[in-house]
Amino acid sequence: MSKSRKLFAATALAILSTTPAFAQGLGLGRPATLEEIAAWDVTVLPDGTGLRPGSGDVARGEEVFLEACAACHGEFAEGLDSWPSLSGGQGTLSDPRPVKTIGSYWPYLSTVWDYIHRSMPFGAAQTISVDDTYAITAFLLYSNGLVEDDFVLSHENFTEVRLPNEDGFYVDDRASTEYPLFSAEPCMENCRSEAPKVTKRAVDLNVTPRDPDGRPAGSMPDLLRASAAAPAEETATATAEPAATSEAPAPAAAPAGPDPALVEAGAKVFRKCAACHKVGEDAKNGTGPALTGIFGKAAGTVEGFRYSQPMVDAGAGGLVWTAETLDAFLADPKAAVPKNKMAFGGLKKEDERAALTAYLQSFSQ
Repeated sequence: MSKSRKLFAATALAILSTTPAFAQGLGLGRPATLEEIAAWDVTVLPDGTGLRPGSGDVARGEEVFLEACAACHGEFAEGLDSWPSLSGGQGTLSDPRPVKTIGSYWPYLSTVWDYIHRSMPFGAAQTISVDDTYAITAFLLYSNGLVEDDFVLSHENFTEVRLPNEDGFYVDDRASTEYPLFSAEPCMENCRSEAPKVTKRAVDLNVTPRDPDGRPAGSMPDLLRASAAAPAEETATATAEPAATSEAPAPAAAPAGPDPALVEAGAKVFRKCAACHKVGEDAKNGTGPALTGIFGKAAGTVEGFRYSQPMVDAGAGGLVWTAETLDAFLADPKAAVPKNKMAFGGLKKEDERAALTAYLQSFSQ
């Protein structure tokens, strides 16, 4: 017998001799105890299964959010830079780039609580206590206009909170409805009972799909078109009417400017808005539109900013920013223009609203 055959026989004999030992197992580990399984099974389900006892209110949630989350997600959960927005997005799900938040897309609050508790904040996961997790979740509900500012979330009332898009999802039934269609034996010949008919022929190839308004499909809406239509019609009418008198009308008196003291106070209040909005000659759109010169303009018409459709519709419907309309909007943005995407909950103090209104008016002189 050659050396190679002897080596092969010896190796095979060695393997066969160890087979009973492998069959008996390696003797490593032990079954997990119920306590260990419970410690590992930390998933929280929509029905409340897995929730830890605790509670937290909106006010505490705002404090923790500013400290642990705002660096990425913004002071009002509006999202900074490329970090995701956690508020707003209502009415955007049909947009080319929808804003998916608990106020617009996600169906269950348990996902929010579970993700915050296990994975946030970025770089320091699992450092937020159970109570503060409830508090942050309550703050996010408030930022999306789903609860009031005095709301307290706990394990006891958790399942009572229903998110707007809970019924917007459906069960994936493809395993029972579609898979059988594609699992059957395919027909390879004589599969039609009659010869195919050509019903239409392409006459223009490589065309871009278009929306009903003639613009390329998925284009941004023309935000200025609706608001500019009404003033244009008024101008045309005024031009067509003959002058009643040859005398030139007396120029209207210039409106009085805002109180300087009120403007100064408004500059301090504006700090609450500065994370999203800018004012001044060089102000540019950011998370929110630049607010320079908005007085007397239709809502939703700042050039270059992508407004929510409700805000665009409000402007087209006649909403113009005046001291009165601004005061109402600043008091409760969600009530003034329902489903707009501004996350700020509003200014509850009348003197703060008056000061901020004067401050914004000073940039419209």
